[in-house]
Amino acid sequence: MLTVKQLAEAAGVSPRTLRHYDAIGLLRPSQTGANGYRYYDERALLRLQQILFYRELGMPLTEIKSIIGRRDFDVLRALKEHRLVLKRESMRIEKLIQTVDYTILNLKGQMPMDARELFKGFTDEEQQKYAEEAMKMYDPETVKASARKWQGYSKEQKERIGAEGVAIYDELVAAIPNGAASPQAQAAVKRWHRHLEYFWTPTDDQLLGLVEHYNDDLRFRKNFDKVSPQLAGFMREAVKVYVEKRKKGQ
Repeated sequence: MLTVKQLAEAAGVSPRTLRHYDAIGLLRPSQTGANGYRYYDERALLRLQQILFYRELGMPLTEIKSIIGRRDFDVLRALKEHRLVLKRESMRIEKLIQTVDYTILNLKGQMPMDARELFKGFTDEEQQKYAEEAMKMYDPETVKASARKWQGYSKEQKERIGAEGVAIYDELVAAIPNGAASPQAQAAVKRWHRHLEYFWTPTDDQLLGLVEHYNDDLRFRKNFDKVSPQLAGFMREAVKVYVEKRKKGQ
């Protein structure tokens, strides 16, 4: 049997949390002594473990109470499900760690690295979230339409679109020494413009707004800086030239 203080220390939670769980009927003490102290047995410890696992998954306490309070709730089955979720998460974290390690080596000049390596470990949902946040500068309906369009692509199409995007950014980086107005840079910007149509069809003003967002939003800027610290600023200048030429009909 463990006291509130002992269980709190063992589980890494506060005594106040345990008292709250007791108050809402989520985790009752196994027994209460004559002195008013709460005591928890092994069964209560396993229940607390389940609560903390579900909390790690972001589940609200009311939902956790409903799940583990069911008569057919099976602790062993729940643990196996938790293990699968944690295994997938650990694999994702491992990929992110590997990406960080590769980037460190690249910055030290010890390992060459292309744009594709920089984005390993980021999920499809995270990539789409960035795209949607960029387009929130415009019309919410545009965001919804873009999300529907993206979800309509097959896995193979998404991979092809992603590979094309990497190739375009590689072309833009290669064009930096030639200047924003160079034929090489303008060809890459034109290809980038066409590439955006996989998501939505931007106006010239939206193109300008998007590259400004790439520079001003730190989350976008950090990813561009991984490819090249000059890329975001170079794209802003190259897109300005591109839009000006389009307005002149060139």
